[in-house]
Amino acid sequence: MKKFLPTILLIFFIKSYAFSNDKIKPIYEGNINANIKLIVYESLTCSHCADFHKKIYPKLKKDFIDTGLAQIEFRNFPLDMGALNASKIAHCKNDGNSNILHYLFKNQNKWIRGSTIEEVNGHLKNVLEDQNFNIDFDACINNKSVEDHILEDRITAVKKFKINSTPTLIINEKKFDNPFDYKKIKKTLEKLI
Repeated sequence: MKKFLPTILLIFFIKSYAFSNDKIKPIYEGNINANIKLIVYESLTCSHCADFHKKIYPKLKKDFIDTGLAQIEFRNFPLDMGALNASKIAHCKNDGNSNILHYLFKNQNKWIRGSTIEEVNGHLKNVLEDQNFNIDFDACINNKSVEDHILEDRITAVKKFKINSTPTLIINEKKFDNPFDYKKIKKTLEKLI
């Protein structure tokens, strides 16, 4: 038993170390080799961000992302604990897929209710239950590696791009003034093709 215990402790240490150093994949769509790189910083509890996903993103997807002209990355800028926890859920599978993120924005009004974070988490968990996302809600919410990744996104946003509101659109490393003016976005992107 004495020889077995150090082995168990070593395995536990290696697994803990490996898990804490897992690289969290960004959530993105589109051609990784595209000349146009879009980044949108957003908070999952931000109604303007939900509007961006409903009104602007579908046009970007149709005209630039699905055609292979652009890649879009959805970065985290949580404005409150509810947004932080929802971001953890969006990143939970660590596969770079945007399905959960889009679902959370589409159903935002169903889960951002409540006066405490426990109530918001309860609504968030309920809105996910009927879906086949195959995630462990509690494990996602308590994932320190994912939390660190999300908070690092926010720190980078402030330091690199001076971001102080959401949504904020970045086009090829430059902050774009009005993320809701699709005509202006389209014109800017067409110049980069």
